[in-house]
Amino acid sequence: MKKSTAGILAFGIIIIVLIIGGVEFFETVWSFPGNFDFFKSFPSKDLPLGLIPLMVIALVGTGVFITIKLGFPQLRYMWHGIKVTMGKYDNPDDPGDLNHFRALTTALSATVGIGNIAGVATAIYYGGPGALFWMWITAFFGTTLKYAEASLAIEYRDIDKDGNTAGGPMYTIEKGLGRNWRWLAVAFASFAVICSFATGNAIQSFTVSDQIYSETVQLLGANHFLTVKHVLWSSFAVSYQQVINGLVLAALVGMVIIGGIRRIGRVTGYLAPIMAAIYVFATLLILMANYSEIGKSFDLIFSMAFNPPAQIAGVTGGMFIVILNTMLWGVKRGLYSNEAGQGSAAIAHSTAKTNYPIREGTVAMLGPIIDTIIICSLTGLVILVTNAWHHTQFFVERIDPNFSGEMLNSSLLTSFAFKEGLSWLTAYGDKIVTVSVLLFAISTAISWSFYGDRSANYLFGEKAILPYKWLFVLFVFIGAVAELEAVWSFGDAALGFMTFPNLIAIVLLSTSLKKMTKKYFSEEHFEYKKK
Repeated sequence: MKKSTAGILAFGIIIIVLIIGGVEFFETVWSFPGNFDFFKSFPSKDLPLGLIPLMVIALVGTGVFITIKLGFPQLRYMWHGIKVTMGKYDNPDDPGDLNHFRALTTALSATVGIGNIAGVATAIYYGGPGALFWMWITAFFGTTLKYAEASLAIEYRDIDKDGNTAGGPMYTIEKGLGRNWRWLAVAFASFAVICSFATGNAIQSFTVSDQIYSETVQLLGANHFLTVKHVLWSSFAVSYQQVINGLVLAALVGMVIIGGIRRIGRVTGYLAPIMAAIYVFATLLILMANYSEIGKSFDLIFSMAFNPPAQIAGVTGGMFIVILNTMLWGVKRGLYSNEAGQGSAAIAHSTAKTNYPIREGTVAMLGPIIDTIIICSLTGLVILVTNAWHHTQFFVERIDPNFSGEMLNSSLLTSFAFKEGLSWLTAYGDKIVTVSVLLFAISTAISWSFYGDRSANYLFGEKAILPYKWLFVLFVFIGAVAELEAVWSFGDAALGFMTFPNLIAIVLLSTSLKKMTKKYFSEEHFEYKKK
């Protein structure tokens, strides 16, 4: 069967399942099997291990397995990855599209985003300060998954006669495991296309548009001709401001992505460091102003990761459930933030200019470190040192039921923390979060366009690339004017379905990856010098 035929068949099956099962069917992906009553209390009510989602077990379990099998590469080869990213080994004549730094920033642009602002806040809202510890654990083992998927993506990528690359888990599966596994590669690519339209695109433009609309309402009021919403049909209303937002965002994204990966790489190469610098600088200002609270915040993180408040947890069974809740929120938000093991970033890393797959693998390891260990931690610490975390469900239900403050979740909690933390400097500290949301979301959409582009190319060939890009731009506009809760759930599910084919490939090719690693580091590598 041709890949194009298989792709059409895959999309048809997905649509049929969506029609029959509805969005609710796909929402179970990140909760299965705990969504069934039998597993909610398996093996007992005091020790309900069945509540741990299979997705979490698969991702973390594979990360632990690969880390041990490869001998902890995140500890042994991290410095080498830093030197490669700095351009020490960059040879402009090597095959590929982007240098190592731009390949990393393209991948980071897709992962550093809403998860670092809203995801961390959500983890603390439901799981408490201890959730940050489990985010760190997830990132530690996630570095090895990034190392594995990026190295394999370079090893099994295609390079056409013009030097353009095409790589990612779909190529790794088909070329690494053989043509009998093509069905698995087609499944990955199909869900990657869907995810690029939903989670990687429409959700991002919706977040930007909604943020701009909210700011405009604060300035002009809800009855201004720009902000007043006009009902077009039942349950759908839109304002001129949202339409303008959609047109501007679609134009900006379109101008970048129509130019291809080289233009995407140039834009993300500048945008990713700038947006990260703005956000990190603001968090450091807050932490310096509250330096006396940093030590206490780390105490909270470690103590509540393993010892939740006794007066609330009560007996051992209750204690376990509280710890499990904290762990799951930390793991899920950590995985959502850095996307380790999900295969998306491997598509960006496959564009690197290099003859050595392992070299780009060491660069990819830096992703979860930057994304989760550094940026997510800074967000979490700001929420803790400003005591913004008191406005969470965890604090009210488990520590102080008499707390009368407003409950805040997601980016609202982070915005509140920034406003409180920067109150000594400005009354508009929360606007830093607004700017960050704008930059993060736009850069995420730009990078995800490339992921979907490569997946569409794999399924239907080069003729599908331009139509895909125009459709992607259309979804930017749609996201800016629509309410997308259902699309968000479906997109998250697609991201989950992408994961299993990628993890299967990593495990089955782990022996080959170990040999590649041993061979690469047994040789001496010299820094590139211009002649």
